[in-house]
Amino acid sequence: MASHSDTLVVFFGATAGANGGKLGSDEREIILLVWQIVDLHEKKVGKLHRCLVKPDSLELTDQCKEETGLTWEELCKAEPLDGALQQFQQSVSSELKALGRSSYTLCVDGPLIVRQAFHPEASKKNLLLPDCFYSFVDLKKEFQKCCPNDGPAKDLTLSSMLEYVGIPALVEQVVGVQEVRSMVLLILCLLSEPYNHKFTCYETVKYKFESGACSKTEAVDSETVIRARGLPWQSSDQDIARFFKGINIAKGGVALCLNAQGRRNGEALVRFVSPEHRDLALERHKHHMGSRYIEVYKATGEEFLKIAGGTSNEVAQFLSKENQVIIRMRGLPFTATPENVLGFLGPESPVTDGSEGLLFVKYPDGRPTGDAFVLFACEEYAQNALKKHKHILGKRYIELFRSTAAEVQQVLNRYMSTPLISTLPPPPIVSMPVLATPPFLTSSSCRDCVRLRGLPYTAAIEDILEFMGEHAIDIKPHGVHMVLNQQGRPSGDAFIQMKSSDRAFMLAQKCHKKMMKDRYVEVFQCSAEEMSFVLMGGTLNRSGLSPPPCKLPCLSPPAYAAYPASAALLPAEAALYQPPLLATPRAPQPPTHSAAPALAFYPPQSHAQLYMNMNMNYTAYYPSPPVSPSTVSYFAAPPGAMTAAVAAPPAPPMLPQHGALVRMQGLPYNTGVKDILSFFQGYQVLPDAVLLLYNFSGQCSGEALVTFPSEEAARRAVAERSNHPLSGHPIHLACCS
Repeated sequence: MASHSDTLVVFFGATAGANGGKLGSDEREIILLVWQIVDLHEKKVGKLHRCLVKPDSLELTDQCKEETGLTWEELCKAEPLDGALQQFQQSVSSELKALGRSSYTLCVDGPLIVRQAFHPEASKKNLLLPDCFYSFVDLKKEFQKCCPNDGPAKDLTLSSMLEYVGIPALVEQVVGVQEVRSMVLLILCLLSEPYNHKFTCYETVKYKFESGACSKTEAVDSETVIRARGLPWQSSDQDIARFFKGINIAKGGVALCLNAQGRRNGEALVRFVSPEHRDLALERHKHHMGSRYIEVYKATGEEFLKIAGGTSNEVAQFLSKENQVIIRMRGLPFTATPENVLGFLGPESPVTDGSEGLLFVKYPDGRPTGDAFVLFACEEYAQNALKKHKHILGKRYIELFRSTAAEVQQVLNRYMSTPLISTLPPPPIVSMPVLATPPFLTSSSCRDCVRLRGLPYTAAIEDILEFMGEHAIDIKPHGVHMVLNQQGRPSGDAFIQMKSSDRAFMLAQKCHKKMMKDRYVEVFQCSAEEMSFVLMGGTLNRSGLSPPPCKLPCLSPPAYAAYPASAALLPAEAALYQPPLLATPRAPQPPTHSAAPALAFYPPQSHAQLYMNMNMNYTAYYPSPPVSPSTVSYFAAPPGAMTAAVAAPPAPPMLPQHGALVRMQGLPYNTGVKDILSFFQGYQVLPDAVLLLYNFSGQCSGEALVTFPSEEAARRAVAERSNHPLSGHPIHLACCS
């Protein structure tokens, strides 16, 4: 069908719910179509047609009954939407043939009937709409172009437009007929003297969503961005585009948001081609995607760029291939090569341009993260690849998901900005303050986990999956957690996170004391809270929980233990709490019961053990999902280094023994010890007196603790250097004692 034609089909529709300016806002189905042909060249008018449509649900709102006068008895006798559309096409085609015309364009009073009613309903019912619904004329915009003095197009109504050109309003008893005849009169008036208007403003609806990359330097209008919340976790950018069908999304305008584990959190930022389309999207607040309702809110261009924007040339080159389907792979062995991945996917799912269509995600120092993105030329190849979900590569099961260009940017941005322990100054081997209640533990009592005890030390994840048999399908994604000892070797324990407490109960009942290799394995149902205790190093037995040992980097050397704990230190203590990846059952320790968190310190012989644990805890960093480790290759320090650390004699504390503590806030995230020493030049601060603080993800928190030789020197530094800039950032200083 030609985009521009000499024939308009004036079109009107009504739904079983809200109509007029709120048409389509309540997801109600179409129940009425009215149309009439206008020959623009000959200025002739065809026959007026009115067609009822039978909805799947025959429930009509009171407003609909009052406005349309229709009853469910009448609608029961009508054709469903696909039949009504077929009747519409046949009728228009026969009239065009009689007029000697071959093409036509829909003309509507505002875009709602096309964008908010027809396209969403056809998408839900998997109906293929005729081409005429992808290009139409908005009579209000044409009138505003012809008569700009009558106000903006969005405020125009049929009665106001007729009044402006001097045509008396029509009075019709049948709904839809009055609207179509009024539109026809208005069109004929605009075609005549003195207007002689030409209809050239054609609205379009995109056939499909176009993926693409977005640069952080790109200007994004905040009036074009929304945030969608409540999405199914497995939804892709195409699913979101289908939810907003009829409204034009900008190229690469869907950015799925990830949580702290690198998994989708059910939110997305969507960028539309104009503020008008964004406003239409907001009308779909609490519309449904499957059985879930989706919340739609305004967002900003800055939020969109934060998620979707990227600067990496490697990513830009990877995403430069258009019309590709992107699949994300998670849990790859760190030794996996492009050949391994291509062999895993197989010939039935060829990757675009071979190894050029693979993008391995790495840390800034070049170490692999276990994630990769893969390009496929068509949907068929991508579907074949998705069938390999949770298949084994090496000794790891691999997860495959649909992905988007924005997710590629987001994952690469956050990995490349993640500081790693191996690139930071050596962690001090220091004394440890203990919090009475570790702040990161959950308090959930839902017993949806199981503990496996007595596993063979050679057991790997695939052995556990085979042991569980049919129950393995009920494991949450990345829900297998091997418990390792301090040397990075299997301890014989593991935790499994199941989809529900019922599934966990069934697994414990059927697999308890079942044999794995030559050993029987005990299976106990437990909660996520109990699992967290053990993964922190506590013990779990039939008599209850024993708290884990302290693993906090210190705030001050042992000499300061005599001073009272300052309230100003509590947030820093909480921010420094590092949940370890390794855990081994320890002897029970009495819990601390005190009004304020007391300070306790490890004896010198525990320093080597602490140093080892601090160096091995990098796999939990964002955004890599937690993968159950089964070999020591998961850890930053090589096994030889760990053994040497354990065997080495205890090292003395690296912080000075006496002095006063100053807290720095507002540091740039790339600040090093040398930068802080330069900042305090002339105050006799030593390198081992500086302690940078890190958050749960191992990233710099923007804070540091500095020990001065005396309280007088500390107060002088705070008075003289507070709010002075460091790399352009004003630094706030405060005495901690």
